[in-house]
Amino acid sequence: MPESTLRPLDGVNREPRPVAGKLLQGGIWLGVLAVASLGSACTPLDDAMVAAFGRSMRDQASFDPYENPVAAPEGSVPFAAGNLVARPGEVNVGQPEGLEDAPPPFTQLDLVNSAPAVVNLRNPVSVTAESITRGEDLFLRFCAPCHGPNGMGVTGYIIPAGYPPFPLVTDRVRGFTDGYIYGMIRMGRGLMPAYGHRISHFDRWNVVNYLRVLQGVVPGALENQPENASQPTDTPMDQTEGASSQGDAATSS
Repeated sequence: MPESTLRPLDGVNREPRPVAGKLLQGGIWLGVLAVASLGSACTPLDDAMVAAFGRSMRDQASFDPYENPVAAPEGSVPFAAGNLVARPGEVNVGQPEGLEDAPPPFTQLDLVNSAPAVVNLRNPVSVTAESITRGEDLFLRFCAPCHGPNGMGVTGYIIPAGYPPFPLVTDRVRGFTDGYIYGMIRMGRGLMPAYGHRISHFDRWNVVNYLRVLQGVVPGALENQPENASQPTDTPMDQTEGASSQGDAATSS
């Protein structure tokens, strides 16, 4: 088609619109959208509901946690966190938590005060090769970063960052009851955070059993460990109090 025959559809030769005009038009549309959104917002609507009916979605009855517990429907499938299974080594697959001898609730203050509820807790897990192997795995995963893989404190992975060493093989810590150590794992104390949400009930006792091996309190247990289970190693005497003799006691057993 010849160029001379090209004409605008409406017969008017239009020029490009100035940029200022486009910005003005965009601002007008934004203003219209803002007014529309304010007119349909929740707050004015709730105010209208209050004026008409005396209440709104912002003012409704609610219950505090555990204020109005409701039993599960009959025939429903129970759900459990798996933290308090019935027996050591059992895996929770949805059955109700079956631990009958559940430890009582306690706080960090009970740890500081050596309350009987913590100190007198009975260790329900026997010191077996399986318990020690499981405790070693958990100890290396959760405890070794601060206390070291052998419990000497100064061998902790974060000690070079300025964290104060806390050895677990001293006479003082060896004198703690199993329940007290369990309580520290569960609730934490001082700079140590709580691990109750990460280490389950029976696994805490497995850690306690493995720590007793590191301390040399139950040396005979190491004789029953699998061949691939690693043994505690000794540390020079100048690194922590009594570390060398305690490490030798564990390795020689």
